[in-house]
Amino acid sequence: VQLQASGGGLVQAGGYLRLSCAATGFIFRNYGMGWFRQAPGKEREFVAAINWGSGSSTYYADSVKGRFTISRDNAKNTVYLQMNSLKPEDTAVYYCAATTTYGSSWYLLAPNYPYWGQGTQVTVSS
Repeated sequence: VQLQASGGGLVQAGGYLRLSCAATGFIFRNYGMGWFRQAPGKEREFVAAINWGSGSSTYYADSVKGRFTISRDNAKNTVYLQMNSLKPEDTAVYYCAATTTYGSSWYLLAPNYPYWGQGTQVTVSS
């Protein structure tokens, strides 16, 4: 199982970025996918998630709701995170993760995800 995150970079406040996470080594459509982030000195936090299959259900942290959009392309084994109206407080290393955990709030907790990508740095300047 391998997850390769990309698309991070330096952007001014109000700008946008699109993160990608390419998956190999497992049946992608069978896995729920999540994005987490970790800022310096802070714990890793949930950002967004999308359920398995067609991705008909999406979930967002309150801090990014209305600005970020998660989507998946099962034909390309890739999950995306479109980030608009970026703020300096969005600065962090962003990680994608995969899970087959299900149930209430399956997406929220990092320990529910057994597979993780290496992270991509997002820096938003003010």
